[in-house]
Amino acid sequence: MSAISENLRITNDTKNLMAVREFMSRMIRASALPPNEENKVILAVDEAVSNIIEHGYEARIEGYIDITVDVTDEHFKIRIVDTGKNFDPERIRDPNILEHVRAGKRKGLGIFLMRQIMDEVRYIFKEGVHNELILIKYVRPPLPGAPATPPAPPGGNG
Repeated sequence: MSAISENLRITNDTKNLMAVREFMSRMIRASALPPNEENKVILAVDEAVSNIIEHGYEARIEGYIDITVDVTDEHFKIRIVDTGKNFDPERIRDPNILEHVRAGKRKGLGIFLMRQIMDEVRYIFKEGVHNELILIKYVRPPLPGAPATPPAPPGGNG
């Protein structure tokens, strides 16, 4: 597979999340990532973009979010750039999930999910320029002797 790079620019409006999900789905399907990673990677990107929309811009200030996906045989890299308020996810510690659930919290797991799903999560803030979030998922070759596709469930058709 040759390298692929595509960009999507959206405004900071939640109505654009569906376009982001569709863009990510198309890019994942064009990559060497296994199909079982598709929804996970889409969730990580959805969380990142939702956080930017919700927290990055003051109310009623329109801004742009650029999402660039670079696909190679080795990795699936997402670069998300915005001009909203700076925010460093490195300052956020992973929550205690049991306490989080017990407290009935419904928000606050986005960064945790990104870290669990992606192999790398990096943040760069360029003062007066932009915020840049890099999410990377490495393409892992199948284990030796593993089937190329998962086996059919027992009792299936056939």
